[in-house]
Amino acid sequence: MEPTQVAVIGGGPGGYAAAFLAADLGLETTLVDLEENPGGVCLYRGCIPSKALLHAARLLNDVRAASAIGILFREPEVDLDKLRSWKEGVVRKMTGGLGQLAKQRKLRIVRGRGVLEDPHALRVEKAEGGSERLAFQHAILATGSRPATLPFLPDSPQVWDSTAALRLQEVPKRLLVIGGGYIGLEMATVYASLGSEVSVVEMLPGILMGCDRDLAAVLARRLGKLCKEVLLETSIVSADAVADGVRVRLQGQGLADPERVCDAVLVSVGRKPNSAGLGLENTRVELDPRGFVKTDAHGRTAEPSIFAIGDVAGEPMLAHKASAQGRVAAEVIAGRPAVFSPRAIPGVVFTDPEVAWCGLTETAAAAAGRKVAVSRFPWGASGRAMTLDRSDGMTKLVIDPESEQVLGVGIVGPEAGELLAEGVLAVELGVRAHDLAACIHAHPTLSETVMEAAEAHFGLATHIYRPKRAPVG
Repeated sequence: MEPTQVAVIGGGPGGYAAAFLAADLGLETTLVDLEENPGGVCLYRGCIPSKALLHAARLLNDVRAASAIGILFREPEVDLDKLRSWKEGVVRKMTGGLGQLAKQRKLRIVRGRGVLEDPHALRVEKAEGGSERLAFQHAILATGSRPATLPFLPDSPQVWDSTAALRLQEVPKRLLVIGGGYIGLEMATVYASLGSEVSVVEMLPGILMGCDRDLAAVLARRLGKLCKEVLLETSIVSADAVADGVRVRLQGQGLADPERVCDAVLVSVGRKPNSAGLGLENTRVELDPRGFVKTDAHGRTAEPSIFAIGDVAGEPMLAHKASAQGRVAAEVIAGRPAVFSPRAIPGVVFTDPEVAWCGLTETAAAAAGRKVAVSRFPWGASGRAMTLDRSDGMTKLVIDPESEQVLGVGIVGPEAGELLAEGVLAVELGVRAHDLAACIHAHPTLSETVMEAAEAHFGLATHIYRPKRAPVG
């Protein structure tokens, strides 16, 4: 068997972050993945290609909206082949760059699928055929997740998952998106901007049920204009492949016509961990009822030599969470003190407007019976938002009423994902609302809305009038 100190199974943002750091810390490291270069689902079939397409969608919408400020364009034409080629070029550049970084670190990459034979041995079923066995001191499971499916949907090329949608093979005239979560809404934004008549079907009473309702409401209003329809508390009764696409029958209140014939159906109802077929039965690694690998705060499983990170180790299923967990696991294996215990894991939905939040949400506080103060600053009072003709956004802070510590931050509007970084820092470091209010922010910027939301908590915001007793001292 080929020996290695650390075997990382899976080359996504968690896996390659773990492998790179392990190599940087002087550990002989082998990365096992099916792709030629690191990147995983995020770079090849997820985060990066979707954001490339969302950038194109935003450009299209900005051109169409320019008439409101007196700049007129003819309706944009989309060269689908060129757009697809550009998107794929972004992916090639990024994954190729990671391949170069792996070589610089002298990281060994074995292309194939890893299966554990025991707590210190791994069989790799190689992509080109044959197999190889690795003996390892420690292994890190970073196998990610896959799109969940709906078994009653027909087996048809016109029934897509997120991977198929990102291929951009066509722009269907009528697209039905099943699921009002972040993936479904991002893809709805892309295809509606490209010209599809998009219907979104969500069985819950609102979109983006993981975030606060006031943030989601701003996006819902805009989606109501961009999409043909957004149907809430609606479920799929049946679906059949027909000559001109897929016929879907819906069930929900207030449906004038429960039947839709669509050229394509995108299924976006969540993701499942890739924990099966890894040979876990040959170890003491344990799974929870949903198939996630159980770990401690260091990423270690019930088998001391094996760690698990990222999507396979539980929610939230986010690339940046996986990367952070991967670095913790590598440090622990290297003998360094490290623990994964963040106060704020940011969540960003890259729709238009973007929706972003971190830390304690107002909804979660209410569910837990925790008393909080909530301070909102509407972007209608932001000079920068007005100059962008995007005054429908909002910045909110969730604050401990006694200590004035910032517990959570939520933002909806253009570039909300970028603006959230200040909120993550504030929550992670236990910053008080007074500290945020006292930090001078550049004018005119959208980041000022964070400062003014903090000022509003004390009733002292310059650009809105909201009387409140100021703290003493």
